[in-house]
Amino acid sequence: MNLEHSIEALLFWKGEPISLKELIKSLTTPDAKVTEDQIHEALMALSENLKGRGITLLANEDQEYMLGTSAEASVLIEKLTKEELARDLGKASLETLSIILYRGPIKRSEIDYVRGVNSTFILRNLLIRGLIEKKPAPDDNRTSIYTASFKLLSYLGINKLGDLPNFEAVKAELEKFKNEQENEEKNESENQQSEKIGQTDETEKIKDPVNDSTESEDDLTTDTALEIRTDELLEENK
Repeated sequence: MNLEHSIEALLFWKGEPISLKELIKSLTTPDAKVTEDQIHEALMALSENLKGRGITLLANEDQEYMLGTSAEASVLIEKLTKEELARDLGKASLETLSIILYRGPIKRSEIDYVRGVNSTFILRNLLIRGLIEKKPAPDDNRTSIYTASFKLLSYLGINKLGDLPNFEAVKAELEKFKNEQENEEKNESENQQSEKIGQTDETEKIKDPVNDSTESEDDLTTDTALEIRTDELLEENK
């Protein structure tokens, strides 16, 4: 796959603005370093090849790029957006909404981690509906965090997030799940590193009580309960 097609795939997957520096970092491999000039050349080619189509390449003064719908498709997109807003929230939207309610402010990467799938388009739909808000992350302005909007609180009939059912207990359960997963990933990484330098063998890993203690048999069961309860609250306040 050439550089132009790689950029197109990356921008489509990302679903939000990505800087020139991020493009270079993401597309550089151990075998080949991508230069700024190469990125610019590929972006120009992509922009040219998208002319006359329903998708266009968007850019701003900060050298951030993303894919968007063309101006010629605005009437169609407006019609589809109105139809989308008129529909009820689906299971995936309720699941994502629940995570934001009980774990927000939260980054998209963290939402994806809990759900196990990419949440870009779900988040876009929730933003369009005005149910969530997107703000720059305090620790990194290049990323964003998502929080519940006042409109959502109004729909749910609550004054603050603390009024949600079992708020503290569910929030603690989600935090526990996150910590367990991070610990498992850390241990897995340490095990892989140990294998590379020859410090452990298969027998030692099996007998290692530390590794055994970090494995959790608990599954996150709160998502289903959260989305059901969120759905009930939305129905009660329609």
